[in-house]
Amino acid sequence: MARSAPLLSADPQPALLLDEQARALEFNQALQNLLGDRALAQVGALLPVNHVPLVRACLEQGRAIEAVEAQDGERILIWSFIPDVAERRVLARCREATQEIREQREAARARRLYRLITENTTDLISRHTPDGVFLDATPASWTLLGYWPEELRGMAVDSLLHPQDQAQQAKQAREALEQDGYHTMSYRIRHRDGHYLWFETASRAIRETYTGAVVEVVSVSRDITARIQAEENKRRLEDELAHTTRLITLGELASGIAHEINQPLAAVVNYASASQRYLQGVGGDPAGVDKVGQGLARITEHANHASAVIKRLRAFLRKGQRRMQALNLAEVAREAVRLCNWEAGTAQVAVSDLLPDNLPPVFADRVLLEQVLLNLLRNAIDANRERHPGAPSQVRLEASEADGNLAIRVIDQGPGVSDEQMGKLFTPFYTSKADGLGLGLSMSRSIIEGFGGALEAFPVEGGGLCLECRLPLGRDDESLSNSRG
Repeated sequence: MARSAPLLSADPQPALLLDEQARALEFNQALQNLLGDRALAQVGALLPVNHVPLVRACLEQGRAIEAVEAQDGERILIWSFIPDVAERRVLARCREATQEIREQREAARARRLYRLITENTTDLISRHTPDGVFLDATPASWTLLGYWPEELRGMAVDSLLHPQDQAQQAKQAREALEQDGYHTMSYRIRHRDGHYLWFETASRAIRETYTGAVVEVVSVSRDITARIQAEENKRRLEDELAHTTRLITLGELASGIAHEINQPLAAVVNYASASQRYLQGVGGDPAGVDKVGQGLARITEHANHASAVIKRLRAFLRKGQRRMQALNLAEVAREAVRLCNWEAGTAQVAVSDLLPDNLPPVFADRVLLEQVLLNLLRNAIDANRERHPGAPSQVRLEASEADGNLAIRVIDQGPGVSDEQMGKLFTPFYTSKADGLGLGLSMSRSIIEGFGGALEAFPVEGGGLCLECRLPLGRDDESLSNSRG
């Protein structure tokens, strides 16, 4: 190695002196270590590929040229070229920056990927203060809400919410983020044009490292208006089908209904005729006045009975939106039993009511729930009639509470079903009856699932079938008032 200048030798970074043709004049030990087993003649492998014009430019312009990258196998070197114009030579110094450059490249790739995702995602990604003020948002805000990100900054999220969602949703979100750090909610938000959209937002809290306080909230929001409308249309079609099925059921129960109405009407006619006769003889029989009064009282009683039957039928045939409310399950079940009493009596089937009177309320639509229970009871009566033709049999109504649900069971003494039939029992249009539509059980399950419950069938030991309907317990008044149902 040529004798090096003191400063060159003392430099801890690999360095060498180059003449104006970029030929090596001197180099230090650090550069020799960088070369390893290679000779000085191979020093060009360490220098940038354009080092010759760089040296000339450095001398001609009289200025240093820094941060020039060179590749040495897997290593990345950063060179600086410092001119000595008087001596017509250049000091070239380098440092190994392999890890640093790779990290910079990886960070640049990550930034490009992040920018690509945020600028092109159809979901709205946004940052907020703990109080719900926009800090930033992705460009999807324009597509979804009609606001550019710059317009949303500093705006309170609450100011865009539907008035019915503002207080409750904001309060629930803040409490959940504070306690759990994560919250998902569905709500209505106002577009710049004034119309409302349904949004679903998943939010995560960013906490201060030491105190754990929420300092920022990151949210991903999606427009679910089409999904909500599809669900509403599906529910409307289900309600139309349920109403049509109620009409069909009413036709099938017509004989029993006519009998139940005919009895009080016949009694009204009889008591009215008797009262007329007593009136004709009132002058000669003072006791006839009392008999007329009794007759009129009986007429009122039986007329009210007929009116109640008609009122029940009108309620059962009601058409309109679902009215979700807390209900007494035993009361609804007994109404369903009354509707099929005549059919059960004709088939010699006794409906055994084992329902407790202190059951907690369930949350459902009264008419649809009554329709489901009527379907289950009529299926049980048909099953009993099939297995015990011309002989008395029994259908049991039982109920129990477990895991936040109330289960009501209709248990028959029919022939039961095979394993193959059990798998198809709730399939639409599947029926074992010659004149059946195959819609009763499938529609009943759909209705119960719409209430957040479940409808299942189980074999009964010794024959028969148990149809179990599980329903969520009734909510409190605040939940009821804020329900969308």
